[in-house]
Amino acid sequence: MGLKREDLESLVYWRNPKVSGAVLGVGLALLLSLTYCSLISVIAYVSLAVLVGCGGFRLYRAVLAAVNKTGEGHPFRDLLDKDIAVSSDRAASLAQQIVPHINASVSELRRLFLVEDILDSFKFGVMVWALTYVGAIFNGLTLVILAFVSAFTLPRLYENNKQQIDKNLELARAKFAEINAKVQAFNPLSGAAAKKLAGSTAGSEDKKEN
Repeated sequence: MGLKREDLESLVYWRNPKVSGAVLGVGLALLLSLTYCSLISVIAYVSLAVLVGCGGFRLYRAVLAAVNKTGEGHPFRDLLDKDIAVSSDRAASLAQQIVPHINASVSELRRLFLVEDILDSFKFGVMVWALTYVGAIFNGLTLVILAFVSAFTLPRLYENNKQQIDKNLELARAKFAEINAKVQAFNPLSGAAAKKLAGSTAGSEDKKEN
């Protein structure tokens, strides 16, 4: 039980426009409602709307069955009988997929904050500094809304313009690698510079011994 990768791709790539549109519309409506109401209020109103809708539909089907004397069962019987429990194997599989990412993220943050590589920490500091300006313009919920809308628009946009986007990304990646290599060459604490310094130190010690 769970959302498969194929289902997620079908959703964001609009393979079924009705389903994707419904998910985008409902999700966007919920997120926008959070900008005007508290989370508790939104959950309460949505739950009440679902409860009234399901109760009204069941009552309608029960009256219809009584009038027509068809003896129909519960209209939601298929959903009630469906197994929605998360198996232990599925939970273990999800944990095995999530834990390595958590460990890698923690290790990377430790490396950046403790300045293992001064250039990487400097770039991280610049990114965090830029985020202070983003935070001054947008709040967290606004960023969530933008991310949600982007998830339903950018994949399809990329799919329709894949060749041109890949070409531009490759040019940008090559330019960034070139700039990064030049900066690393001037970084006195970079790996190459450290090896060069260690080599020169070893050479000096050999000369002293001779």
